[in-house]
Amino acid sequence: MNITKKIFFAPSLLSGDFANIKDSVNIIEKAKADWIHLDVMDGVFVPNITFGHKMVNDINSITKLTLDVHLMTVHPENHIQNFVKAGADYITFHLEAATHSHRVIQQIKDSGCKAGVSIVPGTPVTLLSELLPHVDLILIMSVNPGFGGQSLIKETLDKIKYLNDIRILKGYKYLISIDGGVNRDNAELIRSKGTDILISGSSFFKSLDPVAEADLIRGNKEV
Repeated sequence: MNITKKIFFAPSLLSGDFANIKDSVNIIEKAKADWIHLDVMDGVFVPNITFGHKMVNDINSITKLTLDVHLMTVHPENHIQNFVKAGADYITFHLEAATHSHRVIQQIKDSGCKAGVSIVPGTPVTLLSELLPHVDLILIMSVNPGFGGQSLIKETLDKIKYLNDIRILKGYKYLISIDGGVNRDNAELIRSKGTDILISGSSFFKSLDPVAEADLIRGNKEV
């Protein structure tokens, strides 16, 4: 019997209108998205600066969707408590930004959130091997982080297949997420590698029909 795996769709608010955040959240909800992806950039780990925990708290007050906080910051351990209090459901940090990654994972879990770890395109996926039994989510960056609107680096999809194969072999429970250049034209290929969560920013918010774009990315409709 074939069982269709649920694909989660998580629009990235980075591509929304920061002057009209409530309207951006409404667009996400109208598209029946599952999560809202929230990119927190500090201007150090990545070139740009976005927003902090107050923005997450304000968004939490107007939606019931899962809030997926992606810390693109140095010293992520210093920010966890503020985002937990703000209402984050998942907190993902970068392997490249933490010396004691296992400790950060435990800190997030002890605070009551699901713990994720992310890697940039230039980081080998095998460096995650010691963390796989402990994380709830792995976020593969398919572009170099810091800017929206980039094209997907196709070689990063091999990392997803690797993680999915190990998950099946070892019986791990983590979700696999991808962020960067995801759109209706490449979503089918991305899903075929074993991805659980598709994050989309520019192609979703700039679409003439975000609802249709969301359906196409999830695979509910054919391109």
